[in-house]
Amino acid sequence: MSIIEVDGLTKTYQVAQKKEGVLGALRGLYRREYREVHAVERIHFRIEPGEMVAFLGPNGAGKTTTLKMLSGLIYPTAGQARVLGYVPWERADVFRRQFALVMGQKNQLWWDLPAADSFQLLREIYAIPPAEFKSTLDELTGLLGVEKLTRQAVRELSLGERMKMELIAALLHRPRLLLLDEPTIGLDVVAQGMIQKCLRDYHARRGVTTLLTSHYMRDVEALCDRVIVINHGHLVYDGPLSRIVERFSETKLIRLQFEAEAPDDLGRFGEVVRRDGPFAEVKVGRSQVAAVLAAVLDRHSVADVSVEEPPLEEVIARVFEEARASHDAA
Repeated sequence: MSIIEVDGLTKTYQVAQKKEGVLGALRGLYRREYREVHAVERIHFRIEPGEMVAFLGPNGAGKTTTLKMLSGLIYPTAGQARVLGYVPWERADVFRRQFALVMGQKNQLWWDLPAADSFQLLREIYAIPPAEFKSTLDELTGLLGVEKLTRQAVRELSLGERMKMELIAALLHRPRLLLLDEPTIGLDVVAQGMIQKCLRDYHARRGVTTLLTSHYMRDVEALCDRVIVINHGHLVYDGPLSRIVERFSETKLIRLQFEAEAPDDLGRFGEVVRRDGPFAEVKVGRSQVAAVLAAVLDRHSVADVSVEEPPLEEVIARVFEEARASHDAA
């Protein structure tokens, strides 16, 4: 059975339209006009047990709204969803004990108390046996390297340390499903790497199903094999991370190291991205890689060469642009 089943899920908001000027404001007191905003519109997908799936889209695409519906925080306008076998917005106690939602900009820990006190409160809420609680807490603090920080007031912790504590709090009851909304937002590269490593290791140990939203493509590449992309509330891609590059990127990047200074004629083969001493990078069409390499090797002395896919950030940006153009045309 799928962990998440989504069929035609839709969320529409009524947004008040404010008129300009004093007269418009007075009219709004008696007869307010509204317009419909489609945050999520008829999306369909399945997530199987043990999958780690990236849920991507530009700001305002409907990602957080979808996570809130899947966790039962808000009701949909239309459509159906089953999470862990339950209808999430019915908010059954047995359902709420089997998942965790972590939002990078929201705190669930008491600000003025040590994180350890909030952990004890969560132990009571979820009725976690003391031995299991200690075992899980020791495992998570060890994975994140924060054993000595749990007795420090949360307000005294750095942003990265607070995020680690939030993650521990979400995993204490050993959920079967983990919903992550921008878990590394605002963190430095070191803290991001620590969070990624913890999630990878914990997934390897527990097999927790994970749905992740993030604007950091390093999170996606480090954790997920599958990507779901939505834009303007519509699903535009659902498939392997490796295939999204092939589908939406028309170019590859050729990195060259010459025996001497990089030649001036590389522009004839493609777009020169970099030219620095003996090093050069040329962006060429995917179908032209073999011909360009043959031509360059025939004309110049090359010490080293490699062919790479474009950065995932560029590919995802292209997905968003194509989806936006399609939406505007429709």
